[in-house]
Amino acid sequence: MFTGIIEELGVVERAGARLRIVCSTVLEDSREGSSIAVNGVCLTAVELDGRSFAADLAPETIRRSNLGDLRVGSRVNLERPLSPSGRLSGHIVQGHVDGTGDLLELEELGDNNWWMRVRIPPELDRYLVYKGSIAIDGISLTIAELSGDVLAVTIIPHTYLNTTLGSRKPGDRLNLECDMLAKHVEKLLEKIEVKAGLTVEKLKEMGY
Repeated sequence: MFTGIIEELGVVERAGARLRIVCSTVLEDSREGSSIAVNGVCLTAVELDGRSFAADLAPETIRRSNLGDLRVGSRVNLERPLSPSGRLSGHIVQGHVDGTGDLLELEELGDNNWWMRVRIPPELDRYLVYKGSIAIDGISLTIAELSGDVLAVTIIPHTYLNTTLGSRKPGDRLNLECDMLAKHVEKLLEKIEVKAGLTVEKLKEMGY
């Protein structure tokens, strides 16, 4: 389990089905087989050499995330799993990306604060709510606006300067992981035997 609080920016040294990422902080207590989130995708670290680690990308990972877009020199967000004594500063992030969204706009608001708009795939819309949590490229963020198939979030200076968002451009694909609680609620609603006339669709329309 992760929290969406990025610990370090790594640099891709080798791209493709087997990534190699140069970094330092996330290697401090990692070993062969440790989990490390890369742009919000939980990967298994192998071939650790003190300055970098490698990770294999399954076909499903390449299809569902933006890790297949990485090139040598790309920067990536890195986070180790939450330790039992750690603080949950962001929100519960599994590292299981639901899909990708397209960056539409990154508008400066002043004092190095930014307004980011992302077009989301239609199948994820039902899991998103105003002021709800979402992980974008592994970063825990709060949804500030929902308009049709576009969500917006505010990026504070620390996040802009210490994650990959500072180098993102319109058209870039961003990894999206929705709040897992929304997915559990949907599954439960589908299994409840509701009274005649009350359907899952009507409950969704009512805001449940």
